[in-house]
Amino acid sequence: MTSPRVLVVDDEADLRELLEITLVRMGLDVDSAETLREARAFLAQNDYGLILTDMRLPDGLGLELVQEVSASNKSTPIAVVTAYGSAENAVVALKAGAFDYVSKPVVLDDLRVMVQSALRLSAPATHSGSPAAAGTASRLIGESAVMQSLRKQIERLARSMAPIAITGESGSGKELVAREIHARSSRAGKPFIAVNCGAIPEALMEAEFFGYRKGAFTGAADERDGFFHAANGGTLMLDEVADLPLAMQVKLLRAIQERRVRKIGATSEEPVDVRIISATHQNLAQCVETGKFRQDLFYRLNVIELSVPPLRERLDDLGVLVHGMLARLAGAGQQAALGPQVLETLSTYSFPGNVRELENVLERALAFANDGVIEVGDLSLKGARVAERPAPVAEAVAAPLQAGAPQVAAPMSVSGPAELPSNLPDYLEQVEREIILRALTQTQFNRTQAALLLGISFRQLRYQMQKLDIQEPEG
Repeated sequence: MTSPRVLVVDDEADLRELLEITLVRMGLDVDSAETLREARAFLAQNDYGLILTDMRLPDGLGLELVQEVSASNKSTPIAVVTAYGSAENAVVALKAGAFDYVSKPVVLDDLRVMVQSALRLSAPATHSGSPAAAGTASRLIGESAVMQSLRKQIERLARSMAPIAITGESGSGKELVAREIHARSSRAGKPFIAVNCGAIPEALMEAEFFGYRKGAFTGAADERDGFFHAANGGTLMLDEVADLPLAMQVKLLRAIQERRVRKIGATSEEPVDVRIISATHQNLAQCVETGKFRQDLFYRLNVIELSVPPLRERLDDLGVLVHGMLARLAGAGQQAALGPQVLETLSTYSFPGNVRELENVLERALAFANDGVIEVGDLSLKGARVAERPAPVAEAVAAPLQAGAPQVAAPMSVSGPAELPSNLPDYLEQVEREIILRALTQTQFNRTQAALLLGISFRQLRYQMQKLDIQEPEG
């Protein structure tokens, strides 16, 4: 099998030679170009596993090459070489479709890591399909238009190292989207570390993110790695990133820009190869305006924004989502199914808690369900309309009883003075028992429907039946 070929585009002879020597020692074939014109000529003749271009060239900008390659169908990773401190140029290049960047002066170890990552990514284009994604079902269930669009965006973003900011309501599945991006990237075999930034005490943040040396502070009995070290080679997800205190935002910005971290108590920084994905349900742009979030960190994290749709915008996926959740909740050898009108009732609910709330609703309903079959009354949804709901309790109580059903004692008059029964608790218990029996008889002892008629929960009805010793008739 032939070695992957890399195209180096740079007008500085010394740097170009350094890049060539480094790449050749990695076992790669290298073509070199000094100008955009020469680079375009090479691209017309050859396929490349990676293109490495300087940002400033004699006849134009490397950004032009980034845009041209990104617009082509070759899907070749292209990385840029930026001047030291030109973080803005790197962000612009990443937004334009660059795979990654390296800063001058080029650190060869960082360059080798980037090249290896890019070649893993380009292997599917030149050989036999992505090792990360081939034959792998998506974690994101649903065939609605918004979900199909989301999966297409993920496939494209998985081929980049650009930081991604995932936005969406609480419970919409932002972490699941981040895991999907990681799983379909060239980093799939490396760690995925998700961190809830709002759950870490401020005093412990630096130690948790960057680690510490033994003896760095009281209680530091051993050396410990931080989140960046744990995610090295893979992906670090910063969930609820808007909750980071300003002091930590400064340190995080430096770690992201320099790709190096310093443990507490250490005298030198260590390189880390981490892709950053952030997520929040807050509006980060508004947080910047109010001074809660640093503008430079926002600019660094929000290179590419990916929005996750709420459940109410993808109700076409409700059936397949429910089916998958019930299969997972039921467990091995157990039944879990929906009764009549349950799915229709779910579709009338707004789900402010999104997919997470749907799962909680189903888990709770399954706990109350008879024989694993969820009925409408088991859902306990406020604000949902019950499809083809039976007659309300007032009509049920007033309706004629079937032959043989017990008669309800006439209620006491409240229009004037009346003599109270000698034993009021027994009398009220008798009335309650007969009303419940009437509802059960009308619904042929379907306890879920009877609970709906009575306006109480299934659990309440079950308790009252036990209390009043109401038995379901045999046969």
